Amino acid sequence: MARNLLKAGYSVTVWNRSPEKCKELEQEGASVASSSADCVAASDITIAMLSDPPAALAVAKDAAKGLSQGKGYVDASTVDAQTAQQISQIVTEAGASYLEAPVSGSKAPAEQGTLIFLCGGEEALFERSAALLDVMGKAKLFLGKVGNGANMKLVVNMIMGSFMAASAEGLELAKGVGLKDEDLIEVVNMAAIATPMFKLKAPSMVQGKYPTAFPLKHQQKDMRLALEAAGEGGMTLPVAAAANDMYVKAMEGGHSDADFSAVKESLALKA
Repeated sequence: MARNLLKAGYSVTVWNRSPEKCKELEQEGASVASSSADCVAASDITIAMLSDPPAALAVAKDAAKGLSQGKGYVDASTVDAQTAQQISQIVTEAGASYLEAPVSGSKAPAEQGTLIFLCGGEEALFERSAALLDVMGKAKLFLGKVGNGANMKLVVNMIMGSFMAASAEGLELAKGVGLKDEDLIEVVNMAAIATPMFKLKAPSMVQGKYPTAFPLKHQQKDMRLALEAAGEGGMTLPVAAAANDMYVKAMEGGHSDADFSAVKESLALKA
């Protein structure tokens, strides 16, 4: 995402909790800040992306020291609505504007600039950030109040995670009843249930290879947050709950950092 902004001619200042991850961007023209506060102080609009709610909240608290009137803080992390609201309060109390902007899309869409931004918060900042979001993504939606973007992302990732778990079971069942993997893949790709994700992931899944585009541990985190959101609303999500159990089992089997398609490995583990 930062690289695409650099390529588009923007002046970019970067900071990461793991400083070594900034080295390549520095070589490509980015300035490197010594802290998150220094990073936002040097920027008109800051785009944050962290791994989970605690990390997003902790970085926002520190970054707020560099925020001031007129600055914008766009958080592209996948978090729950409550965390998004907490970050919004931190940012606005510092005098800056806040926009949540979690993304639909993983490694390849980020590299290709084809992410989808699901935004909520201050519409004026959404408009100010539009050109930046257009460099990094193929679409941006303003969904209203803070929390709507977070909830939309959790719904999308819950569907994605459940579909991947069902795909893993389908591949396993086909193998178990003596069908050829390539025949199942061909049929699914011609059928009404065909999806780009199945077409992309299924061939490597049958080989037991899971090059990481979206880590399994993050998919499980999103399933958990979706289930928690459902619980707060008095809803039950039996399919998502069952899928989440598969991700937890795969993590226990040592596949946390593999691609989320490694959920298939949960089927090979003893209960």
